[in-house]
Amino acid sequence: MAGNPPETTAPSASPLARAEHFVWLTARVLEQRRFAYHFLRGGADPVEAALTAYLDEDGGYGHALEPDLRGPVSQPLHTAHALRVLDSIGRCGGLRVERICRYLTEVSTHDGALPAVHPSQRGYPLAPFVPVVDDPPSELLATGPVVGLLHRNQVWHAWLFRATEFCWAAVDALEKSHPYEIHAAVAFLDGVPDRARAQAAGDRLGRMVREQRLAVLDPDRPEDYPVADGYAPGEFHYPHDYARVPDSLARRWFTDEEMERSLDHLAAAQQEDGGWPVTWRLWAPGSALEWRPILTVEALRTLRAHGRPID
Repeated sequence: MAGNPPETTAPSASPLARAEHFVWLTARVLEQRRFAYHFLRGGADPVEAALTAYLDEDGGYGHALEPDLRGPVSQPLHTAHALRVLDSIGRCGGLRVERICRYLTEVSTHDGALPAVHPSQRGYPLAPFVPVVDDPPSELLATGPVVGLLHRNQVWHAWLFRATEFCWAAVDALEKSHPYEIHAAVAFLDGVPDRARAQAAGDRLGRMVREQRLAVLDPDRPEDYPVADGYAPGEFHYPHDYARVPDSLARRWFTDEEMERSLDHLAAAQQEDGGWPVTWRLWAPGSALEWRPILTVEALRTLRAHGRPID
């Protein structure tokens, strides 16, 4: 028998209660089950079962798992998203990840790393800011988070050797960057085994972030910070976007005061309906609707990781 539905939440309800109402109202089954796992003592099996619906026969993931790429075909960005979900529930290992690594091997470029978008996406809808080309280059944006996550979970596969070297070379070559590329570099550096080298690279990136004003350090004055080329107006990034957990090497880039202001800003961004907003360019109703529950789950996880009360 189904339980009683949650009552409509009042603005005075806790952030978690407001978010729960929003998730049941709007989210895909996957985000509903992720919310239940992280905040309602739900199990990991239902999350993995929901994620399996996006799995393709080639071992990759598709079906708009990453909402800005539509259509059924497997893509590196979808598969990276799946790995993040598996990591968050402690299931990033075994045969499922072996299959994923075989898929990553198949779609890698000549230098052994991942393109942002594989040409198989051609013919299916996708965000206009994600181009499809016939011979795409390897991207730190796509490869770094996958490599870092696999290392953090002590996954060993032949694909990792060249992909890791690609990421080191890409990170070492960064001189001028943009926030999403820095996010990818942090995800790589937080998981890679060579901690001394990672810390040194992280310190250099932290100086770059501050010098190039890639993080809004004063949320009351975002107009003082540049928006990266190709980003939407107001698509700013804050300290908490780089250091989503306190033990990230990016946490050292910011003072306690800067991080507290950033977390205040994140908490205040919860909207009247209980969800968090999409800050990048919206291009289709479906993708906008699907992204908000994902961002809501991640906002709550970030606040809780940094010790902020959410309930």
